[in-house]
Amino acid sequence: MNICNREGGRCAEMAMVCLTDFEEYAKEHLSKATWDYYAAGADECCTRDDNILAYKRIRLRPRILRDVSVSDTRTTVQGTEISFPVGIAPTAFHCLAWHEGEVATARATEALNTCYITSTYSTCSVEEIVAAAPNGYRWFQLYVYRDRKLSEQIVHRVESLGYKALVLTVDVPYTGKRRNDIRNQFKLPPHLKVKNFDGVFQETAVPEEYGIPANTLDPSISWKDVYWLQSITRLPIIIKGILTKEDAELAVEHGVQGIIVSNHGGRQLDGGPASIDALSEIVDTVQGRIEVYLDGGIRTGSDVLKSLALGAKCVFIGRPAVWGLAYKGEEGVREVLQILNDEFRLSMALSGCRNVAEINRNLIQFSKL
Repeated sequence: MNICNREGGRCAEMAMVCLTDFEEYAKEHLSKATWDYYAAGADECCTRDDNILAYKRIRLRPRILRDVSVSDTRTTVQGTEISFPVGIAPTAFHCLAWHEGEVATARATEALNTCYITSTYSTCSVEEIVAAAPNGYRWFQLYVYRDRKLSEQIVHRVESLGYKALVLTVDVPYTGKRRNDIRNQFKLPPHLKVKNFDGVFQETAVPEEYGIPANTLDPSISWKDVYWLQSITRLPIIIKGILTKEDAELAVEHGVQGIIVSNHGGRQLDGGPASIDALSEIVDTVQGRIEVYLDGGIRTGSDVLKSLALGAKCVFIGRPAVWGLAYKGEEGVREVLQILNDEFRLSMALSGCRNVAEINRNLIQFSKL
């Protein structure tokens, strides 16, 4: 944000203090159609908004006099150490926010030593992302298509490129109704495309939906497709989009290695629970058999702390990463992650936790939930 000092004719940069500063900047500087696309929730956006409001309903029970002179935010996901328990969730079309797109996101995540889940719907290819951040820790987010060969080819590509896990998104048998995208007739601008499928789809009369022909996603996807995926890859499979204990139990029974509790940023079914409100029953059901993560509504370090206290191993941010890109590309994403890291470290210390192992449910005041 630039605030101009008229007398000196210089522009002083206003400090970006919290994630909502980046949100305001992005809203001001992105085109209306792009802002609306990133901000969209399904239908009346109740679930989208509740993702954020739900955190404000949760109260912490801080412990004092615990010697928090030294603190450690490190954790592990799928056996790999990351510097703090916040990664980047899969979001599409980063080139809409910043010309370098996902390449900038990958570099920022590599610099902060955390996990970047690359979206199938990237505007840079998986190869370009790896070349830009060769030492980054990455998972790949996958959809199952009617043409299974499409899914299979991308799985083999990312496996050979050194992606460390597959994140299977399971909450999109059909795309949610996002009213502003319909009003804006949202389409990728001609200079951008879904790079991972460059040249795959022939020119066709079929209308386009978010960069690929409509009806490409397979609504018949079921638990047997998890077995199919296991048969074509040796990578760990993490299921993204689980909101109930019943599906969490089925995930464990089907031998997946992790769950991301997620409602797709409130972009799919409107009227479902906030992610953080669904977390406890899933953690209680899984009972440590596999790792449980969460995305949706993380805006402060205290949100991260609350998520870990309720049993998430790590959380992922979607829209805030895009706001960081819109602000200053790689540097902006770094700043967003650094602010969350600093806030999380401070919230931990003020709650009496010296490391992530000390964060548990005793930190949460349940009477007010």
